[in-house]
Amino acid sequence: MRSIGEMARDSGLSVSSLRFYDGAGVLVPVWVDPVSGYRWYGPEQLAESRLLARLRRAGMPLADIRLVLAGWAGADTDLVRSLLQAHLLRLELGLSDARSEFSAVRALLERRENPMTVSSTAPDTTAVLFTVAAPELAAALDSVRFAVGSDPELPMLGGVLFDIEGEELRVVATDRYRLAVARAGTGGYAGPRTQVIVPTPLADAMRALLSEDAPARFALDGDRLSLESGDRQAAGQCLDHEFPDYRRLVRLPAGRRVLVEVPAFREAVESGPSRQAERGRDGVVCELSVLTVTEGGTVAVCGDGDEGQGAVAVNREFLLHALAAGARDRLVLELGAPTAPVAIRRPGDEDTFSLLMPVRLDG
Repeated sequence: MRSIGEMARDSGLSVSSLRFYDGAGVLVPVWVDPVSGYRWYGPEQLAESRLLARLRRAGMPLADIRLVLAGWAGADTDLVRSLLQAHLLRLELGLSDARSEFSAVRALLERRENPMTVSSTAPDTTAVLFTVAAPELAAALDSVRFAVGSDPELPMLGGVLFDIEGEELRVVATDRYRLAVARAGTGGYAGPRTQVIVPTPLADAMRALLSEDAPARFALDGDRLSLESGDRQAAGQCLDHEFPDYRRLVRLPAGRRVLVEVPAFREAVESGPSRQAERGRDGVVCELSVLTVTEGGTVAVCGDGDEGQGAVAVNREFLLHALAAGARDRLVLELGAPTAPVAIRRPGDEDTFSLLMPVRLDG
């Protein structure tokens, strides 16, 4: 028999994934210690676990995987082959549809990048100069840093967006699953709206300089951004990518707003019930907190069967990060439909907030 740790090592599935598949009834251990709850797996389950990992990487739904494993264990090769063929057909149809849609999108992109009319105006090479109060910028960066992406396939999300417009600087970060926006006032700039993506190491280096109660002076010359604070400086190249239009992403239908006491709510999230779910098709398992607004107007963390119709599930780790980034003893949680993002806002400050993408509970 293999312990859950040995099974994880030999199968390529994580321990949390094995727990999740046990709870989902997909790969149930042959014996569970009634005292410790520790899981033990039989020799034949190693091949099943490796098969399970392959099927999940191929994007097969859990309901079909249950049937494949049952057919595999019962040597029902006809059932297994038919399920594999049906899933492959779905993938091929989906790929055909995706290629057709992407072809249309590329054509639209070509027209945007190569318009028929060419402007005769020479590009503006004037450096962008502005100042920001160091404490304001430090607080803004602290509010969004947790949401910076790290996926190498999405390099445009691997930094903090600096969006300068008039007397306002908005800093924005997102990794697709969460988005954070904060604001700082600027001085000395009256030019057109300008956006640059500051790579994470440079943004962190700038944050380390913002310890003095003095203006931070910025200079953007082409794709090079520098910050001076006192007699210290941090400078580097901005990312040569386009950041998503975050202003479209934050236009949400109005939800129900509830003021929460952060220390008590954090404790409820950390110690309250949770459930596991896979994030995407890469087999990554995350802990979810299911939130609902009670009749008394408070936000409760629900257990199985207690969530009610309007409950919203979010990644528990991301929720705790957002609460910490809010940096207040009281925050406003805004919950809309189960498919709408959860907003975490500062009372009286509409310019600094976080959004957490909901997670479907039906697997």
